[in-house]
Amino acid sequence: MAQNDTDQKSTAREETASGAGRGSDSALTGDRGSTTIADGVVSKIAGIAARDVTGVYSLGGGAARAFGSIRERIPGGSTNYSQGVGVEVGQKEAAVDLEIVAEYGVAIADVAEAVRRNVASSIERMTGLKVTEVNIAVSDVHLPDEDDDEPDDEPRVK
Repeated sequence: MAQNDTDQKSTAREETASGAGRGSDSALTGDRGSTTIADGVVSKIAGIAARDVTGVYSLGGGAARAFGSIRERIPGGSTNYSQGVGVEVGQKEAAVDLEIVAEYGVAIADVAEAVRRNVASSIERMTGLKVTEVNIAVSDVHLPDEDDDEPDDEPRVK
């Protein structure tokens, strides 16, 4: 009878490890159904979380930022929070690729690590997905005198 108990325990461990039995180890799948998270949802969460980190000026490359700036100025236009963000979303895991512009003078390695932590924790907390990696490419450094919103000189004609 001891052999039979051992077989039952080993079968229970295998079912738990494979996700069978009383439901899988993911919060997105249960006895009553499953939840699917769209790539766009994860991308938007990652974009907002990355922008929240001090030292991140913007997300995306030069062309994407220029297009985004134009879109925001159009009446009814909105901010694209997924700009500069690429994601791969599976059933239980997600991987994120970010392209950021750092503020001049910050320690880029520290900013990247803070972005990595904030993005991973935000996605895991809000979606239940496990973040396997957050890859960050720093494409530019923003200088304080590069602000395009304020004109530098007085207009020539009044």
